[in-house]
Amino acid sequence: MISPPFPSSSSSTSSPSPCPPPHSLTLHCSSVSSKPTRHFRLYATTNAPPSPDLSLTSVSSTAPASSATNTNDDQTLLSLLRQRQTEKAWNFYSQLPHLPNPTCLSRLVSQLSYQNTPLSLSRAQSILTRLRHERQLHRLDANSLGLLAVSATKSGQLPYAVSLINSMLRSGYLPHVKAWSAVLSRLASSPDDGPRQAIKLFHSILRRVRRFSEVAVVADTTPDTAAFNNVLNACANLGDGKMFLQLFDEMSELGVKPDILTYNIMIKLCARCDRKDLLVFVLERVIEKKIPLCMTTLHSLVAAYVGFGDLDMVEKMVQAMREGRRDLCKILREANMEDLSQYEELVIENNKRLNQSRNNMYVFDKLLPNSIEARNSEPPLLPKVYAPDSRIYTTLMKGYMNQGRISDTIRMLEAMRRQDDNKSHPDHVAYTTVISALVKAGSMDRARQVLAEMTRIGVPANRITYNILIKGHCKYLQIDKAKELLKEMANDAEIEPDVVSYNTLMDGCIQAGDSAGALAVFNEMREKGIAPSKISYTTLMKAFALSGQPKLADQVFNEMFKDQRVKVDLIAWNMLVESYCKLGLVEEAKKRIQKMKESGFYPNVSTYGSLANAIALARKPGEALILWQEVKERLMKQKDGENSNSNSPLPPELKPDESLLDTLADICLRAAFFQKALEIVACMEENGIPPNKTKYKKIYVEMHSTMFTSKHASQARVDRRKERKRAAEAFKFWLGLPNSYYGSDWGQTY
Repeated sequence: MISPPFPSSSSSTSSPSPCPPPHSLTLHCSSVSSKPTRHFRLYATTNAPPSPDLSLTSVSSTAPASSATNTNDDQTLLSLLRQRQTEKAWNFYSQLPHLPNPTCLSRLVSQLSYQNTPLSLSRAQSILTRLRHERQLHRLDANSLGLLAVSATKSGQLPYAVSLINSMLRSGYLPHVKAWSAVLSRLASSPDDGPRQAIKLFHSILRRVRRFSEVAVVADTTPDTAAFNNVLNACANLGDGKMFLQLFDEMSELGVKPDILTYNIMIKLCARCDRKDLLVFVLERVIEKKIPLCMTTLHSLVAAYVGFGDLDMVEKMVQAMREGRRDLCKILREANMEDLSQYEELVIENNKRLNQSRNNMYVFDKLLPNSIEARNSEPPLLPKVYAPDSRIYTTLMKGYMNQGRISDTIRMLEAMRRQDDNKSHPDHVAYTTVISALVKAGSMDRARQVLAEMTRIGVPANRITYNILIKGHCKYLQIDKAKELLKEMANDAEIEPDVVSYNTLMDGCIQAGDSAGALAVFNEMREKGIAPSKISYTTLMKAFALSGQPKLADQVFNEMFKDQRVKVDLIAWNMLVESYCKLGLVEEAKKRIQKMKESGFYPNVSTYGSLANAIALARKPGEALILWQEVKERLMKQKDGENSNSNSPLPPELKPDESLLDTLADICLRAAFFQKALEIVACMEENGIPPNKTKYKKIYVEMHSTMFTSKHASQARVDRRKERKRAAEAFKFWLGLPNSYYGSDWGQTY
């Protein structure tokens, strides 16, 4: 089913505030033994995102009998919609006993989505929910569904938007490129596996487009430059040069031309792949292909060099721009030669890095063919002079801040103030950077003075400015000042705090040991209609874990699981496990780990570390043997998988750390499981972790130096402990203590 042209004006709608949450959670702190009181405030069902299963396929539906009344009602509804009286149209639809015709339904969903407010979005979703329940989703056209996906994306309901686009594809709809590209853009920059989902979604659409031989039929769905840029951005965020090259080649196959944004993204890819030496050649490629250069490209270059910590290069760039020089490529090339030599030496030294670098070299040789013969060619000139603007200076300031050069950061602000060009004067971003530098240095009073100066000279602070200051107060346990600033932000500056503001304050309460305060902040955030993020839930779980209230942490986890706007990840599972491990509740922790596995998550070193600590606290050495066996099997499978050609998926890489292995070795040694202790210390040495022999020697001497010294043990008992005795001797040998391997007479009374 092909959609009519997608309205181009849909992209210009303003972003609404988040929708009210489908569930509201109010918890009260209690002691470990008491049961928490739980209150729910239920919103209208239209606010809750529908189930992810949005299949649009019609299932043997029976069309309602047509009547003159129904026809008249549909005409009235359509007339209201044509007059753009969407509110009256919604009220009229709500009173209808029957479903309107497809034209009315599609137009109503489109106009509600186009309004792009929390209320209109929930109304559009309620229509979808009703149609899904009545198996009438086929009544909506692709345009209305696409607009709904865009609206959901802008409102922060990304999982819902992705599910909707995927359902359209499964049901034969071809979403407009503006619709699926908007979802793709948000996915590419989202955390977790968002970039991978973006690549997967792009390929799904591309496969469907290629099924049609007539290009005109799928013209509205075929990816354009913006869509390709979005998926290329996902590749750059992953540092996946091979996929980037594949998609870059597909652009030319579909007749899509790269633009300046494409090459800006390529700069990010070079940075992600640790190829600082190639940044200048991206700029040269843009000039050679005569793509109109913009300041954003220079901003991207400066940001990339700052990311590498090469402030000398940035200072040379800025100075050349201030002098009005056009030979910027030459300046960067000359400064780049030393880095290039160092890079080649590093490649030769490390064989593993060599293989990865060869792949990257192949990718970048294709993407940047001008870099191959660079030494035999003259660097091109910039098409015109580009003077540094406030963004260039601010990025350099951030570099100074990252290196702790506070005086240079402030000096740069003063230099910006003295610039003749208004474009170089400090803006709210520059002032915020200085505030961030002062907060990082612990100078909260000076940071607040800069905020006051911003107000005095008429440079408005924004939400980010206040959030940085709130975080600073929380970092230095000035919780009351952080709360006061939150109120000042809302009342005096008229800037509504967001989820980041509240998450920061919650974390500050936890650092101050005030779990009840963290809960109060969480509930205040919910009361103000701000939807909790993944960090909100995990932060609250952390509060209950630290205060010894795992049941409350479990309750918060369940609420997070129900909230379709957030995605439960390994961090949340680990926090839940940690809440039980803190109290040594090994069996309860193991139950959560089993549920985690059933949900498709593999325990990582943090999971195992928490469980090992719980086992030590509960003094259950037998559980340590079970845990070590699981860790050992994971490591063996991992090693076998690296040496096999099997295509079967392997669990994520597990790299045991010192904390986990030391805890397991400690437990096994205290329980006299010497053979297992030897296996664990061997694993430590294999992973480059130096075992604490001094500690283990002390434990052995204090606890086991008199083992096997009984002169009256029966022969049967002596025989039974021969194996254990050999393991003890081997462990003593490893420690360097006197033992039978040295032929010592120490402990001869065996």
